[in-house]
Amino acid sequence: MSEFFDNYLNIKKMIQSKREYKQQMARVEALPKDYQYVFKKIQGHMWMFAAGSGYDMMKIHYDLIELFESGAADGKHVLDITGEDVAGFCDELLRSAQTYTENWREALNRDILKKLGKGNDAK
Repeated sequence: MSEFFDNYLNIKKMIQSKREYKQQMARVEALPKDYQYVFKKIQGHMWMFAAGSGYDMMKIHYDLIELFESGAADGKHVLDITGEDVAGFCDELLRSAQTYTENWREALNRDILKKLGKGNDAK
C-alpha cells in the first residue's frame, strides 16, 4: 500500500512531476517544427500504453528530447533519427517502461497457469 501512496497520492511528487513536464515541453517547443510534430505524435502514442503512475514515461521523454535536440543540432531530418517505422521506434522506447500490454500479457499467462498449470488437474 505504501508504494501506491508514494506513486499516486504523493502531492509533492505530483507537483514536481508537473513542473518537470512543463520544462520538458518548453524544450520540445524550442525544437524545429518537424521534430515537435513527431515528438507530440510519439508522446500521444506512448501514453496510450502507459501503465502505473507514468513516472517511467518521464525518463523516456527526457531521453527522446535529448536525442531530438542532438539530431536537430546536427542538422538531421527527424526521420533520420526515428526511421520511417516510427511505431517500431516507439516500441523500442517503451521496452523499459511498464505498459498496459505488459499487464495484459501477465494477466493472461497468470490466469491460464492458475487454471491449467502444472499440478492442476482442471480440464
